[in-house]
Amino acid sequence: MAALQEKKSCSQRMEEFRHYCWNPDTGQMLGRTLSRWVWISLYYVAFYVVMTGLFALCIYVLMCTIDPYTPDYQDQLKSPGVTLRPDVYGDKGLDISYNISNNRTWTELTLTLHNFLAGYSPASQEDNINCTSHKYFFQESFRAPNHTKFSCKFTADMLQNCSGLVDPSFGFAEGKPCFIIKMNRIVRFLPSNSTAPRVDCAFLDQPHGDGRPLQVEYYPPNGTFSLHYFPYYGKKAQPHYSNPLVAAKFLNVPRNMQVVIVCKILADHVTFDNPHDPYEGKVEFKLKIQK
Repeated sequence: MAALQEKKSCSQRMEEFRHYCWNPDTGQMLGRTLSRWVWISLYYVAFYVVMTGLFALCIYVLMCTIDPYTPDYQDQLKSPGVTLRPDVYGDKGLDISYNISNNRTWTELTLTLHNFLAGYSPASQEDNINCTSHKYFFQESFRAPNHTKFSCKFTADMLQNCSGLVDPSFGFAEGKPCFIIKMNRIVRFLPSNSTAPRVDCAFLDQPHGDGRPLQVEYYPPNGTFSLHYFPYYGKKAQPHYSNPLVAAKFLNVPRNMQVVIVCKILADHVTFDNPHDPYEGKVEFKLKIQK
């Protein structure tokens, strides 16, 4: 008991520590001889080599079971989302407002459309092919260069009066603005049984004192997405794929009044009544044109 309570000087403690680090009598370093350090080092090297090998084997087996051309869990997407250009977001969703007589209020909107359609120029679509069948473009094999599949061209001029080529202001200057609607991609999704899906835009609530329906010009005609842009086979299989677009030119939006417009995709396999996703199958936005 007295030995346990014995106090040691600093020099004694340092001597014991030095002796622990290297014991010349037994040849031990940090409590082990050289041979024991070699054996324990070999044990840990072998242990981590085996663990690394097992981890690599698991990753290899996992990668062998994954199809690089089909994303996992895509079955959770039953219907595509819909987006709008130009996309200006307010406190509660898309909210677009501008003044016809003040071009500074709508120049940024038209610039957004020009930048978006730059990806649909003839130069950017030169790797795609011309499609005219208006039927589903099924491709079971990889016949395109670099083990890919063909994609159909969609160029901005197909939007005609809403292409920005005929009218660089996209109709904003005259109070008849163009908006571009795009469906999001879903791998191998077929939107309908036989007819092409089309866009239908209308007032969500009729403007006060005006019972007239919304007048719309659609480009391409009838506001349809041709079926030959479907199915989409994924980014790896179709690296040059471009989403088809529909432009809607609104002709009779009342002035100095905020209206709510909804554009729906009408197709057999597209739903737009999901209360949990307001952008599934449709897009709603507020529009106010001042004069």
